[in-house]
Amino acid sequence: MEEMEEELKCPVCGSFYREPIILPCSHNICQACARNILVQTPESESPQSRRASGSGVSDYDYLDLDKMSLYSEADSGYGSYGGFASAPTTPCQKSPNGVRVFPPAMPPPATHLSPALAPVPRNSCITCPQCHRSLILDDRGLRGFPKNRVLEGVIDRYQQSKAAALKCQLCEKAPKEATVMCEQCDVFYCDPCRLRCHPPRGPLAKHRLVPPAQGRVSRRLSPRKVSTCTDHELENHSMYCVQCKMPVCYQCLEEGKHSSHEVKALGAMWKLHKNQLSQALNGLSDRAKEAKEFLVQLRNMVQQIQENSVEFEACLVAQCDALIDALNRRKAQLLARVNKEHEHKLKVVRDQISHCTVKLRQTTGLMEYCLEVIKENDPSGFLQISDALIRRVHLTEDQWGKGTLTPRMTTDFDLSLDNSPLLQSIHQLDFVQMKIPATPILQLEECCTHNNSATLSWKQPPLSTVPAEGYILELDDGNGGQFREVYVGKETMCTVDGLHFNSTYNARIKAFNKTGVSQYSKTLVLQTSEDTDSEEQTVPFPVPSERLPLRRMSPFSSTLNLQPSFPRRSYFDFRSSPHQLSLHSSLQSLNAPGCNFEAQSAPYSQLVDIKKLLAVAWFAFDPGSAHSDIIFSNDNLTVTCSSYDDRVVLGKTGFSKGVHYWELTVDRYDNHPDPAFGVARANVMKDVMLGKDDKAWAMYVDNNRSWFMHNNSHTNRTEGGITKGATIGVLLDLNRKNLTFFINDDQQGPIAFENVEGLFFPAVSLNRNVQVTLHTGLPVPDCYSSRASIA
Repeated sequence: MEEMEEELKCPVCGSFYREPIILPCSHNICQACARNILVQTPESESPQSRRASGSGVSDYDYLDLDKMSLYSEADSGYGSYGGFASAPTTPCQKSPNGVRVFPPAMPPPATHLSPALAPVPRNSCITCPQCHRSLILDDRGLRGFPKNRVLEGVIDRYQQSKAAALKCQLCEKAPKEATVMCEQCDVFYCDPCRLRCHPPRGPLAKHRLVPPAQGRVSRRLSPRKVSTCTDHELENHSMYCVQCKMPVCYQCLEEGKHSSHEVKALGAMWKLHKNQLSQALNGLSDRAKEAKEFLVQLRNMVQQIQENSVEFEACLVAQCDALIDALNRRKAQLLARVNKEHEHKLKVVRDQISHCTVKLRQTTGLMEYCLEVIKENDPSGFLQISDALIRRVHLTEDQWGKGTLTPRMTTDFDLSLDNSPLLQSIHQLDFVQMKIPATPILQLEECCTHNNSATLSWKQPPLSTVPAEGYILELDDGNGGQFREVYVGKETMCTVDGLHFNSTYNARIKAFNKTGVSQYSKTLVLQTSEDTDSEEQTVPFPVPSERLPLRRMSPFSSTLNLQPSFPRRSYFDFRSSPHQLSLHSSLQSLNAPGCNFEAQSAPYSQLVDIKKLLAVAWFAFDPGSAHSDIIFSNDNLTVTCSSYDDRVVLGKTGFSKGVHYWELTVDRYDNHPDPAFGVARANVMKDVMLGKDDKAWAMYVDNNRSWFMHNNSHTNRTEGGITKGATIGVLLDLNRKNLTFFINDDQQGPIAFENVEGLFFPAVSLNRNVQVTLHTGLPVPDCYSSRASIA
């Protein structure tokens, strides 16, 4: 209720409305305040003169804003009416609500009548203190404005609700707190006054006494006095004029004031407008609810800002302390160097002092000895030693002359600390307005799987302003294990090869820059291609008509590859949930839980043969891993060799799970060579026949017979060879861990190899006399399927 108080106060006096009247602009004003702001207008602008000239259109004439304007200056606090010489310019005042109001041009005459009945000067004008629309009053004056009895009732209830306690209405001096209220008398009593003035006997015994709070409520709900017509004070309002938008009485209608207007019953319009106001309030209530939630968010932001400020200040102090610690450590290192230089200089000087002292002692001794020799008077004895002494003296003198008397070390320290770059860096030390990048968005329309490869594409959010320096793509192991990084770089598209067939992988992406790492994107579920041994069935599947042709794309090697672009055709059903995005291959079994395609639109309701779709091993030969003598053509599906020696070439796709079948047709077969067909590891020897080492399992065949070979061991010689046009089939069943060969659709010998496990690549070895073409994505031979079902 407290928020409503400003709605209940007059814009002129700033107090609660007293006898409020409704101006034509729908604003309210106290009747006394309205009289105080009346202004007289010239006679030529009166309603009578306007009606006489035919320009009057209503009882209340709004002034021409070009002739009469209200202006104010925010700093001066003054406004004036302009356009009339007779309209004096008067300073305006500010009401307690901040609205500028104008005092009357002359003081109102003294009268004992109420404000509504007091006469109004002729040609009076009133200006709304809120919207500043001006109008000239007619002969009725302020009585022509309807009273706002609804507003009076709201103010009455509001003031009663604000009262601290209900007081007795019959106490003569200090009113005591009321204890009861008589509903018939409509009076609040304290206990002494009730016993004295309202005894429970006689006619008063039938009165109903209620608690004061209940009496307050009943007083609020009691019917108020019915409003009367402003033109006919003895008539109650009974109808409503739609054009004038005001209640009217029957006498108004009989006088013909609203003869051409649409008039409706007052009760019906009351209910209609109540419903309209209720509907409008519903929308406003929603906005108010949103505003409250927004205020809660802002208050939470204030708390968060305070917490972040404390955290940031602590981080700043820690960073500055780290810089100070680093500077102190560097200071200690530099002081250590100075001390080392100091010790070195002292040592050199002290060594020189010691050396000079010893040398000077020797020189002084030699000089004293020579002086004593000179004192001797024995010529022969002197001459015997004089030559030697002369040489010693000259030698000693020469020793002193070879820089001995020059200091070996200066007293200055040849060290100069260059601190200008550091000072400049300190002066330039400032905050960098850098934030972590936004979470990347996976582009589902460009994400797809093909065989055992998965291509993912992502982008930054459209409104993101923080640049990302790179992205980190993570995949799990296909069994729900931990995520691991498979790509780090600036590209926004990546293809991961060498995944397991018929496996489900979870992928996610995040961005990073110098500031930090963003949140992870939503998890994308990738389903690699199914096995080829699923039973044949035809079911509805949502494949767009423009996407029906399967792409015979070459997959990638068992390393991470980046694709600069990727065709935007894929065969997936996209489903989203609040926590996860699901990307399911169209090659997935449609009987899996959660697959529901009935809600798809008509263009996606075509029938697709599932067995044809399940022949998923589309691949080609891999030039990157083949021997250099191998020659490729036909989009790497046809190979031959330039050498007479056998050379090995592998397929691009590796298999570790499922059943896979492919064929090779012999396009050229000269001089009865013996090519080999089978599977191999990625590190198989490429310059010998397939099967010579322990990295390959093969069948080599000539024009008459064939052999199986592994680790240079030849087994199972079988009659039947190949010629030009022959077809060799290779069936790798990793579910049963065996390898079988076919020639012209007939199985060649028994199962060639058993207990084969790991990652295998299709492989062929041939020389220049043979050329073969690869055919992939083929169904399993019927003979093998029937035997497998029996087993």
